Amino acid sequence: MSSNVSFVAGEDDQLPASASLAAREHIAAIVRHAFEHGSDDPALVVFDQQCELARVLAQSYQHCLPQATMMQFELTPPEQVLAAIEILPAGALVVLVQSSNFRLGAYRIRVELFKRGLKVIEHPHLNRMPGQEMQHYIASLAYDPAYYRGVGNALKAKIDAASHGVVDSGGAQLVFGGRFEPAKLNVGDYREMKNIGGQFPIGEVFTESVDLADVNGSVRVFVFGDTSFLVNHPPVPITLIVKEGQVVDALDSTPEFDAVLAKIRQDEGVVWVRELGFGMNRAFSKDCMVSDIGTYERMCGVHLSLGAKHGSYGKPHIKRGEGRYHIDVFADTHSVRLGDDEVYRDGRWVV
Repeated sequence: MSSNVSFVAGEDDQLPASASLAAREHIAAIVRHAFEHGSDDPALVVFDQQCELARVLAQSYQHCLPQATMMQFELTPPEQVLAAIEILPAGALVVLVQSSNFRLGAYRIRVELFKRGLKVIEHPHLNRMPGQEMQHYIASLAYDPAYYRGVGNALKAKIDAASHGVVDSGGAQLVFGGRFEPAKLNVGDYREMKNIGGQFPIGEVFTESVDLADVNGSVRVFVFGDTSFLVNHPPVPITLIVKEGQVVDALDSTPEFDAVLAKIRQDEGVVWVRELGFGMNRAFSKDCMVSDIGTYERMCGVHLSLGAKHGSYGKPHIKRGEGRYHIDVFADTHSVRLGDDEVYRDGRWVV
């Protein structure tokens, strides 16, 4: 089917040839090194052509997986997509290149794909990153196994051994007074994992406090995810005051951030601070952003989640599935200490 696919240029096309070439190289490295998937191994690529970034990524997958079945979502009935998935053998690769995100009725696509033993690469919400942001996104797909696996596992070891930690955001200190949950990795190393794959770009180690009430102090936030799931960059950092794991005040706040807090309080009663995320993707920084909050989450630095929702860790006072909100906020991080060791300074991880 791949030989019948034609990619139609749009009026918004802006990417230079060098960016398209970089996308092809990065995707080939992901498929080969992270997924250990050969060019002739079975694969299905479901894509759309609603934005230039989606077209470029789909073309890149077609190039590095020449035997893959290519299905254009706008032109294919959902039942035909599901039928193509049904016949894939375990260990096959499914790639979803989505300008927004694909809807297949009640079918929870990533969960079902993993249940079938399929490898999964998801690129959602690509239309949220126009213009120069497309090149930032392509740069974020570069896969450096030595960096991601080496630094990622070193951070996990530090987190799992630490009795406490501190995030310093320019004089404001958020203190994690107790132990952390066992850290989880999103670094493209699936050798010890049941499910192979997930959302790209990658680059994160995350945890949270075992006892949420052990989190106290303040943190300066320079970016947060707004109610449209877009990056919101306030004119000055917002300082969150945290007491026993809950946000009790927000200094220098904005109407947009007040709306986020109000919504969480309305539906959950209080604003919990849960995830402590260590982003590792060096393509994103304070000065190099993309608009999609789920993509920018991999930024090389520290992010926290606000709200009771966090499916990776259970808490006795928060029933699984009870929380409704998981809002990412990004600390203006100067330093991170785990126990007696400094693990982050000058915009990079030092482990």
